[in-house]
Amino acid sequence: FGDALFTATSATCVTGLVLHDTALYWSPFGQLVILLLIQVGGMGVVTIAVAIFMFAGKRIGLKQRWVMQESISAPRVGGIIRMTGFILRTALAIEALGALLLAARFCPQFGLWKGLWYAVFHAVSAFCNAGFDILSFIPGNSSLSAFNGDPLVTLTISMLIIIGSTGFVVFQDIYRKKVSTRLHRQHVEKLSFHAQVCLRASLTLLVFGTVMLFILEYNNTYRDLNFFEKLNAAFFQSVNTRTAGFASVSIKQETDGAKLLTSFLMFIGGCPGSTAGGI
Repeated sequence: FGDALFTATSATCVTGLVLHDTALYWSPFGQLVILLLIQVGGMGVVTIAVAIFMFAGKRIGLKQRWVMQESISAPRVGGIIRMTGFILRTALAIEALGALLLAARFCPQFGLWKGLWYAVFHAVSAFCNAGFDILSFIPGNSSLSAFNGDPLVTLTISMLIIIGSTGFVVFQDIYRKKVSTRLHRQHVEKLSFHAQVCLRASLTLLVFGTVMLFILEYNNTYRDLNFFEKLNAAFFQSVNTRTAGFASVSIKQETDGAKLLTSFLMFIGGCPGSTAGGI
């Protein structure tokens, strides 16, 4: 029971910490429970609760709206219910697209149904910045190291992590800007200060992390990789420091400098109102 409680807590809080190998220890039912907990934790318990109220047709009072605003770091209470619907639709659409891209690689390799299951699980885990994986049954594989030279897998996982760690508030702001500009062609709507800070800081941290990890690990964990694979590995590791937790190389074998840099980037983490942790 203690192991189950720890794993359930880790999944709900999308930390990715495990006591047992997720692929080998848990049954398909156990993995499904973990996946659902990751989804609830990534979307936010409050968001899921408000969504249930919405689907049930129940009235959502001012107190619930205020809690929802605090939960997702929304700029105002007004329009919070519409934003909840936007969050749900956007998250499911992005996860579905990510799963389809991963299925293009996993289905030919593992078969249709297993390939689809692996694709869905890792798409949700990546978007929610959870870091749980169920591919450790592959000989010599740790996390996603077996796909280090596969851009379809690594870039898809990376994009899901980046989108999830950027936050729903930012993407709603981008959507609002696009719609407003289309309706009023003479007036270009500006992104909010929150969105500008999130996008600029995220881009800066991603580039900085990629360059530094590329330099620090060039002749260490990346030594057997070609130039493209080294750059891809550095980018993937930099993305995962947003608190996602996947790895394409052995973190244990990294230099102390790379570990310190990773700790620094994980401390910063993702944006407010996103699926990522950090400050």
